[in-house]
Amino acid sequence: MDYKENHKINYKENQSVVTPIGCRNGFSKLLSEWEQRSADQADLVSTDIGVHKTDHIKLMALSKIYHLPIDELAGSLLQQALERLEAEMPYIPGSKVIRVEEGDEIYEDIGPTPRYLAAQKLVREEHNRKNK
Repeated sequence: MDYKENHKINYKENQSVVTPIGCRNGFSKLLSEWEQRSADQADLVSTDIGVHKTDHIKLMALSKIYHLPIDELAGSLLQQALERLEAEMPYIPGSKVIRVEEGDEIYEDIGPTPRYLAAQKLVREEHNRKNK
């Protein structure tokens, strides 16, 4: 196999970049992952939560097979659970029309979502005041 067969030439804005076939985007992907992980880590807040013994055993097992810290696994699982919970919060239409879209009346949501969002906003504002 000669040089041309072993390398790929990428043309971008009149520039050619020669990349060995097995190394395409290797470092850029790694750097991107590090950037994402760094950003994720910067946003972490430590908190203590109680879990049932059986759930702790499950977390320990996941930690063993994935070689990740239990707190990182628990945080990831909690994040996924909260995202799913938010997505499944029901919209419960009230009696007040808040807008009209394409001729259809849209009623206020009297379900848990507005209260949840308001509580989030309040907690965020309290947190920001404390950390100034």
